[in-house]
Amino acid sequence: MALIIRNGRVCDPSQGLDKVADILVLDGRIAALGEGLEAPPEAEVVDASGLVVAPGFIDVHVHLREPGFVAKETIATGTRAAAAGGFTAVCCMANTSPVNDSPLVTRYILDRARESAACRVYPIGAVTKGLQGEALADIGGMAAAGVVALSDDGHGVANANLMRRALEYAADFDLPVIDHCENRDLAAGGVINEGAISTHLGVRGMTRAAEEADVARDVVLASLTGARIHIAHLSAAGSLELVRRAQAQGLPMTCEVTPHHLALDESAVLELGAVAKMNPPLRTAADVEALLEGVADGVVACIATDHAPHTSLEKDQVLAHAPFGVVGLECAVSLMLDRLHWRHGISLPRIVELFSTGPARVFNLPGGTLQIGRPADMTLLDLSREIVVDTRRWQSKARNCPFDGWQLKGAPVMTLIDGKRVTVSGASPVEAASPREMVATTSRTS
Repeated sequence: MALIIRNGRVCDPSQGLDKVADILVLDGRIAALGEGLEAPPEAEVVDASGLVVAPGFIDVHVHLREPGFVAKETIATGTRAAAAGGFTAVCCMANTSPVNDSPLVTRYILDRARESAACRVYPIGAVTKGLQGEALADIGGMAAAGVVALSDDGHGVANANLMRRALEYAADFDLPVIDHCENRDLAAGGVINEGAISTHLGVRGMTRAAEEADVARDVVLASLTGARIHIAHLSAAGSLELVRRAQAQGLPMTCEVTPHHLALDESAVLELGAVAKMNPPLRTAADVEALLEGVADGVVACIATDHAPHTSLEKDQVLAHAPFGVVGLECAVSLMLDRLHWRHGISLPRIVELFSTGPARVFNLPGGTLQIGRPADMTLLDLSREIVVDTRRWQSKARNCPFDGWQLKGAPVMTLIDGKRVTVSGASPVEAASPREMVATTSRTS
C-alpha cells in the first residue's frame, strides 16, 4: 500500500505548487511531498521524470445514461472512458429513466457505481420532479442520499418563482444549483446557432439571447437569494459578460465551458453535420474568442465535457432530427492541452485548476488537491506526447465525437485513485505517436 512518484513536475494550484518533487502515498493518501523523499522498501516506484503530476481531474458534467438508457452508455463504460481520459471523478446528470429526483434513484446510482465504476461517481439530483419544471424534487432526501448538486440539465427551470424556491432550499443543504440556461420561447425549435449558417442550411436557429436571458435572470435570483448558481456549458459572449459582472459584485455565480465550445465554432456544422449538433449550439468565432478570454482571466471555473452519448443510429440522421449532444471524456484533456496550452499560451497551472481544483471547489468535492492527508487521486500528463483521436478504440459505447481523427499535443498517461493505478482492458483511447505507453484506466470490466 505504498507508492512513491519521483521527479515529476508537481502542479497543484490549491497549494500554489509548480515544481519538481516526489510524492509519497501510504494507504491511499498523500503522506509526504518534497524533494528526495525516502520511501518504505516495499513501495512501488513510478518515475515521473518529464511528466506533470496534478490533482485528479474531475468532470462535473457527464451523462452516464444509467438507469434507463444503457444502449447509449452505462456507469461502467462511462467511467472507464473517464479514467482512460485522465479523470478520477465524474458528476453525473439527473436526466436518466427514472429521473434522479428521489433518494431511491440516487442510492441506486451510488450502488451501481460501487459495483462497476472505474472512477469516483458523484450524482447530481433533479431540481424538479421528473424534470417537468412544475414541482420541486425531494431535495432534502437526495442531499441525505449523496447528491452533490441539483440540475434539470437539458431543460432548465423556466418558472422563475420555482427556481427561487429551489435556490433557497438548496442553500439549506449547501448545494449548488446548475442551470441549463435556455429560454424556451426564444429557443423553441432551434437546431443550430441562429445566423448565416442556419439560414444557408434551411434550419431554425437558436439565438444566443435564449441563453443570455436566462443567465440574466439567474444573476437577479443569485442577488435575491444569496444561493450558489453554476451556469452549465456557457456558450455566448454576452452570457460570459453577465457572469463576469455578477462575480465583480460578489455574487456566488460560477460557470463552466466545454471543450467543443472552446475548439469549434458554428462552421463545423457544415462539415460534420449532426456530429456537431449540441445544446447550446456552437456559436460564432467571436464567441469562441470571448470564452477563451474567460478561461484565461479566471471567470470560468471549470472545463466540463457535457459527455452526452447517443447510439450511432440516433446520430446518423439529418441535422434537424438528430439528437443534441457529443462525447469527449477520452479526448478532452488532450484537446485542451493542445488548444489552450500550446496554441493559446494558457499556463499549465490554470488548466489544472479548470480540470481539478476549480471543480472540487465549486462542488465541495474531496479531490482537487495534493495536500498531505488527502486521498491520493492524481492525473499524470505528458505535455509533449502527440496523439491522434481514434473513437473506434474508445471505452465509451458512443462515437458521436467531432474530434475523431484530430492530431493533438499533450495527453494523460496515468490515472491514480487512492494511489492505485487505474487500468482498463482493451484498446487505448488514442493512437500514440510517441513511445510512451498510455497507462490510464481500471482492472474492472463490464
